[in-house]
Amino acid sequence: MGKHRRPGPPNQPSRAVPRADADDPLAAYNKRRRPPLDVHRRHRPVHGGAGHLRPDEPRVLEEWTGFAYEVAGTAPDLAAARAWVNELQTGDGSAA
Repeated sequence: MGKHRRPGPPNQPSRAVPRADADDPLAAYNKRRRPPLDVHRRHRPVHGGAGHLRPDEPRVLEEWTGFAYEVAGTAPDLAAARAWVNELQTGDGSAA
């Protein structure tokens, strides 16, 4: 088949969105409150630039609140920021 049949990169979550429930009056509202690409936590370099460059620099930690990303704290380096992002996915009981 043509290139338009490819589902997308294997390293990204699916962009397919479940259909809205016709019986739920708030279905459209709940759909809008989902974070972009289902990323609830993310990190950004403090001084901007690419996230993979200069791994020893501090990072700003951001968390999805249902409407926008808000700053949740800072991390001293890339490894600590990645651990914080993955903490939610693995289900660790530790608080951030």
